[in-house]
Amino acid sequence: MGARVGQEARCGSQGRSAPGSGAGARPGGKRRSCTLRSGSDPEAEALPGRLGVSAQWGGPGQKRRRWHPGPSWGLGGRESEGNTVLGMASSSPDSPCSCDCFVSVPPASAIPAVIFAKNSDRPRDEVQEVVFVPAGSHTPGSRLQCTYIEVEQVSKTHAVILSRPSWLWGAEMGANEHGVCIGNEAVWTKEQVGEGEALLGMDLLRLALERSSSAQEALHVITGLLERYGQGGSCLEDPAPFSYHNTFLLADRTEAWVLETAGRLWAAQRIQEGARNISNQLSIGTDISVQHPELRTHAQAKGWWDGQGAFDFAQVFSLTQQPVRMEAAKARFRAGQELLQQWQGGITAEVMMGILRDKESGICMDSGGFRTTASMVSVLPQDPTQPCVHFLTATPDPSRSVFKPFIFGVGVAQAPQVLSPTFGAQDPVRTLPRFQTRVDRRHTLYRGHQAALGLMESDQDRGQQLQQKQQDLEQEGLKATQGLLASEWAPSLQELGSLFQAFVKRESQAYASAS
Repeated sequence: MGARVGQEARCGSQGRSAPGSGAGARPGGKRRSCTLRSGSDPEAEALPGRLGVSAQWGGPGQKRRRWHPGPSWGLGGRESEGNTVLGMASSSPDSPCSCDCFVSVPPASAIPAVIFAKNSDRPRDEVQEVVFVPAGSHTPGSRLQCTYIEVEQVSKTHAVILSRPSWLWGAEMGANEHGVCIGNEAVWTKEQVGEGEALLGMDLLRLALERSSSAQEALHVITGLLERYGQGGSCLEDPAPFSYHNTFLLADRTEAWVLETAGRLWAAQRIQEGARNISNQLSIGTDISVQHPELRTHAQAKGWWDGQGAFDFAQVFSLTQQPVRMEAAKARFRAGQELLQQWQGGITAEVMMGILRDKESGICMDSGGFRTTASMVSVLPQDPTQPCVHFLTATPDPSRSVFKPFIFGVGVAQAPQVLSPTFGAQDPVRTLPRFQTRVDRRHTLYRGHQAALGLMESDQDRGQQLQQKQQDLEQEGLKATQGLLASEWAPSLQELGSLFQAFVKRESQAYASAS
């Protein structure tokens, strides 16, 4: 096996219980307060809720709601009789679905932090790996190989943690050492999707993380690259091309931006307070903070806008006849809005994990050939002296996966268990015509998780025991990072840098011992 696409460095030294949240829910619908365990001591004292883990449904001043877990950890759930049931989408096996991104900016957050979350919904057999790329310096004028095309490299790039389909160069979601987080979504508009290969939306996402120190700077990076190189190319590891344009949710410690594109055109909305979500559709209306300079004249020239009255980007650029996948996205978008609204003022990392685990709405997706293949939640404290904490699953189906904490710091290195094998020049993405063969890209944790899911479905007792181990491991990660932010845990730099790797190792061991 040879080098990865682009020849990148792969390692270096450089509350409440939410709806459907496995981490805070127990069988029978009872919730428990969350405690930091010292070793295996169940009597350890609870730490102050700096990540906002508590045990009630509904924000301050809102009607309290009870949530009943589904048959397995974190599955959908239902609300008690007498409460209003949210108008959520059903996930028909024939309804194509895709990603959902969420962000909470104070005062919507329960703590003084911006909280970011994303589910990546992709072909159900696609493997997603978690890759750490250290900061780097590069030769002036050098070129950088992305998934399909080369771009001009910059002199310095930031360290990034990426969750990505293992066959491509970019990423579905990720964060950098400066606390910038980005997630992307597929979208189809009146602007035709080009047939040629260019930058994937996932390439744009990674390039922005490597080159920006704020969400606003990341927006400028993406729009500049979009103007210069365009977007295009197949987004699936399949000989039949599947292409789309992209929307992005960008966040940092102080604010968030929604960026929605149509070809090289775009509009962006700044989010300085409150909660926001995106789900495979144009969602920016008349509240446009910044836009491509030719956006309105192009719409007029095409006959999509008469130049009179308010300019509604979503209305002007959305397809008149929406594909089935986008009609399904509307219901998921509304469900996501309603869940965020229910938690206004009380949104935490664990609340976001619960939303990502919600199957009834289709946000935690398992529909035909698609499913949620990886998930991520990030806590970005407004206090710059506190570290940002990023929780990643590296495995499919967040309702039966563990969110594991990652923190940038000295000594951070690649966790080998979540790194897929490489195939060099023989990789089907590199040989022409592309994708004529398939290779096994499963990493060690993915294989163990596959076996664990099989056990959960074939042996109820052993499956429940394994799910309990998942819950306990996730809670330990939540409470450890809670203690860190509360200044009640002072790990060494080496401990901090190896935190994610340690949790990945323990999860892998749990699956191995259960098999």
